[in-house]
Amino acid sequence: MLTAENLTKKYGEQIALNKLNLTIKEGEIFALLGQNGAGKTTTINLFLGFIEPTSGELEINGVSVAENAQETKKFVAYIPETVMLYPNLTGMENLKFFSSLAGFKYSNGELTYFLSKAGLQATAHQQPLGGYSKGMRQKVGIAIAIAKKAKVLLLDEPTSGLDPKASNEFSQILKELSADGTAILMATHDIFRAREVATHIGIMKQGNLVTIIEAEKISANELEALYLQTV
Repeated sequence: MLTAENLTKKYGEQIALNKLNLTIKEGEIFALLGQNGAGKTTTINLFLGFIEPTSGELEINGVSVAENAQETKKFVAYIPETVMLYPNLTGMENLKFFSSLAGFKYSNGELTYFLSKAGLQATAHQQPLGGYSKGMRQKVGIAIAIAKKAKVLLLDEPTSGLDPKASNEFSQILKELSADGTAILMATHDIFRAREVATHIGIMKQGNLVTIIEAEKISANELEALYLQTV
């Protein structure tokens, strides 16, 4: 679903991303770990088409992002660290609006189903988003991804600022989406959450993807030690 081949991004002489090679299949959750400036967000922004690569190729669902940026956006949902939705609209109204922008028209019953599937409690569906916690806003973002029938989910620091309960709930939702075949790329600083939820983990340093590990083959403590040794 996601492929990068020798993907490079430079700003003048500064290399933000250096010859990244990456493949993420349906149902895989790939967590990118690394310090600030390691290239995690740059990778996500390149897949989103927010910035253009200096060289290299990247594809989403077999479609070139460089040649067909609008088409690739149909496959993707993006949840940044701070989900930008309309605070004066309810969760239901936000979902209806953003799914309509993607070309979908749903009944209130269908919208309710998507919000519930994303884990948002029923009592919040008709409440203004301005009163939501960060975790609740993220669930609306997940509901939008479900409504869009997104094949790919891109996440930038999704658990930052969440309390342990909300973080755990978010991880469970990602696992459910993965089981449904969604390919997920997640940039994070949360080593233990990455180990818990991801199928594969990559460690980045100074624009280079230094290591890729199958999550089930390493313990959280071993991953922490490897991370500290690498960065």
